[in-house]
Amino acid sequence: MSIWPGLAATPFSMRYVLAGGVRTRVLEAGEGPPLVLLHGTGGHLEAFLRNVPALARDFRVIAFDFVGHGYSDGPDEPYTIDTYADHLEALLDALGIESAHLSGESLGGWVAAWTAARSPHRVDRLVLVCPGNVTMKLEVMAALRDSTRRAVEEASRPAVRARLEWLFAPANRELVTDELVEVRYGIYTRPGARATIENVLVLQDPEVRRRYTWTEEWCSRITAQTLVFWTDQDPTGPPTEGELLQRWIPGSRLLVLPRAGHWPQWERPDAFDAIHRRFLSSGEIMEPEE
Repeated sequence: MSIWPGLAATPFSMRYVLAGGVRTRVLEAGEGPPLVLLHGTGGHLEAFLRNVPALARDFRVIAFDFVGHGYSDGPDEPYTIDTYADHLEALLDALGIESAHLSGESLGGWVAAWTAARSPHRVDRLVLVCPGNVTMKLEVMAALRDSTRRAVEEASRPAVRARLEWLFAPANRELVTDELVEVRYGIYTRPGARATIENVLVLQDPEVRRRYTWTEEWCSRITAQTLVFWTDQDPTGPPTEGELLQRWIPGSRLLVLPRAGHWPQWERPDAFDAIHRRFLSSGEIMEPEE
């Protein structure tokens, strides 16, 4: 298994786009309704490279690095959910997209839902993939904050590997390849990475997080047809948190994928892709195989 060679048979482009003043790294592939993929805290667009070929059969797939993430630039200021949502909408504007399907994993799911609530006209269908820690558990925030900070401050491949393996179900940790570690290690050792990661981690501060925490009040404003996509081994929160979102988001449905942790797009890509293609094309839910 390798990352970039997997795209060899799929035409794609990689470029930088100015989105809200932020030089933003963007990958695009395929034609059809636009589908934007949003990664998690400390992540980068490579998180979805195992999914782009299949999804590009039906959609104009757009994966990008959030502000202050990957190889996108970022101002020296705290990155809140509004910061990320503003960046997302600015990117849609820069790409000439009025509305799109959004699929966000972890932080990306939080940003996608927040955007759907505040700007419903920009979102067609919505997939929330393990948005995680819906109930604001302090121990989960501390684990994510500490492991991410350690991976950057130590600037070592073992620390980066430990951060990645935390995301995966125990049986799937062999999928954290040397190549994947090297990609993230390169990002975490870029000039200015230590200062930037502190802006990224501001959402693990309980006082900041409370301003954006999941509530029924703002979730009830989501009008997009929504799939809450959880797993049975997510380290940030059990499927009951997905059930909570299902109750709060009008008309939403919940799917729980077995044998996966916090990165189902990487751990079980075939199932992840098939579920997305079915739901985003027709609104139907495909029950996953065990």
